[in-house]
Amino acid sequence: MSRDVFPSAELSALQQNVLHELRQNSARAVMFHQFISEHLGLNATDHKCLDYLNRTGPVTAGQLAQLTGLTTGAVTSVIDRLEQAGYVVRDKDPNDRRRVVVKPVPESSAQISPLFQSVMQSTLRILSQYTDQELQLILGFIKQCNEMTLAEMNKLKKENERTP
Repeated sequence: MSRDVFPSAELSALQQNVLHELRQNSARAVMFHQFISEHLGLNATDHKCLDYLNRTGPVTAGQLAQLTGLTTGAVTSVIDRLEQAGYVVRDKDPNDRRRVVVKPVPESSAQISPLFQSVMQSTLRILSQYTDQELQLILGFIKQCNEMTLAEMNKLKKENERTP
């Protein structure tokens, strides 16, 4: 039995190389964010949820669950931990006082940006090597990968809900 999930005999050498590098990129991204999370005193899930909040602005717990694919119960625990660490606050929803929105605390979140300064500069240097047409192709590929990953997460989530 093969230890790898990809049927390498059915793939070209180029496809195998692309899949290998995608897996390597994914693993290194996870490890990079784990290091950042530890530096901030968070776990990786909390850190990435905070990233969503910093990009979207205030959202309800239900909206955060939808954005991340996490269950509402898991999101409530994430929000509790982020609030305790001083990264977010809960506030009344201005449109519906029965609901609560979660807001990132700008002062606390500001300490995160410097940790990404170097990687952002390096990424911009890499991007500058490509034409706009090539970047459009790369962008399309990344968007399709993101959509596929979300769809796969939703499939697993449904399977987990069916399994007792």
